[in-house]
Amino acid sequence: MKAIDLRPGYGVKMDGKLWVISGYEFRNPGNLRSFVNVKFKNVQSGGQIEKRCQPSEEIEVVDLDRRQMEYLYSDSHGATFMDTENYDQVVIPQQVLGDALLYLRPNGQTIVLFHAGNPLTIELPASVDLQITECPPGIKGATVTNQLKDATCETGLKTRVPGFIENGETIRVSTTDGSYLSRAKE
Repeated sequence: MKAIDLRPGYGVKMDGKLWVISGYEFRNPGNLRSFVNVKFKNVQSGGQIEKRCQPSEEIEVVDLDRRQMEYLYSDSHGATFMDTENYDQVVIPQQVLGDALLYLRPNGQTIVLFHAGNPLTIELPASVDLQITECPPGIKGATVTNQLKDATCETGLKTRVPGFIENGETIRVSTTDGSYLSRAKE
């Protein structure tokens, strides 16, 4: 497949290793040649690399099986997910998932990517709603200025929120960097 046709979530094989595309950006800078900036995530080690490709460059794409699964729980072996169609359970090691579990509530739905029957990684939505469990009390007049305070969510994610957010509130958080986006709509 040509590099210009790649999209996040595709599986590719480079240097004998399996990678999943985590980011993609097409650039056409003025009078220079256009290029594609692609971020690859190694499915075995969890490491990431960024590569600049020519739009016409051929890259070997691997078919990945996408399954809707439910996150059940985590333990010392990894995170357990259940297939919502046939109720099979799969354990994905912690080093493969990285920080993805900070954005998943127990019994939350997500897409798990498989290759040759082995789970590789999970696809997170652009944002998730999480409940605040620990946060200092609000500051009077905090709506006037843009003061941020530390907060801890129910999954253990630490983020910075505006001063008017209190314990027990549900907020929307970006899964790319863990930043506060807004209060969650009921």
